[in-house]
Amino acid sequence: MAPPIVVWSKLEMRAVVRFLFAKGRKCYEIYRQIVENCGEYAMSMTQVYQWCKWFKDGQTSLQDEPRSGRPNTANNDWNTARVDELIKVDRRVKVKKISLKLDIPKTNVYEIVHDKLGYRKVTARWVPEMLSDEHKRQRIEFSQILLHRCQQEGDETVDVGPGGDHHARNKLLEHLITGDETWLHLSTPETKRDSMTWKHPSSPVTKKFKVQQLATKVMTTVFWDSRGMILFDILPKVESVNADPYCETLDRLRHAIRRKRRGLLRSGVVL
Repeated sequence: MAPPIVVWSKLEMRAVVRFLFAKGRKCYEIYRQIVENCGEYAMSMTQVYQWCKWFKDGQTSLQDEPRSGRPNTANNDWNTARVDELIKVDRRVKVKKISLKLDIPKTNVYEIVHDKLGYRKVTARWVPEMLSDEHKRQRIEFSQILLHRCQQEGDETVDVGPGGDHHARNKLLEHLITGDETWLHLSTPETKRDSMTWKHPSSPVTKKFKVQQLATKVMTTVFWDSRGMILFDILPKVESVNADPYCETLDRLRHAIRRKRRGLLRSGVVL
């Protein structure tokens, strides 16, 4: 006795549909018999109805051959133009959404997007701040002023070391102190990529507990010059932020300059 067929191929199921359709069976009867014999591998009811229609129209081949009124592929110029238009409208649109909107299989959408249109989905590059045109203009103007002062005041030669070596340094840079402020989380968990380790195929599977980033954060202000950091200051928690906390920060900066850069306050600071 021949062993039962466990997995039916597409051509075998189509042959059964054609045989039962030729015997005059109804589409729903054909579908029920295929499910009884093929189980979870059975073709869908929609496919059964579609093949019955094609056999009724005179088709005899069981292969997926080109037929009149049915394009061979969805990767035509018309669909390519429509996909390109959707992407240009929404650069974050997903392949699944394009597939549903244009009624094109996801595999075809993927080929159109990557192979025909040459798109690649990438993450945006992080930048410190999103500056307006006015902010950019102000920064360029201030940078040009500093550059002009550096060129005007020139360099001075100083003695360094007991050997009498000489070193040229810019006068302005010796007096220039800059600062910035940013939010710092009290705890920043290690990312999954950072915790990757090398292992052999026989090594045990490593586990990493998922840690949520703490919502608690503090506002920090940092001041530095050409020789390094001068002050790292944490803004205290206050109900309303006004000029008082920043004035206190500047007072602490003055004490830090007096302690770490002796004589700089007397000769002048460019903040």
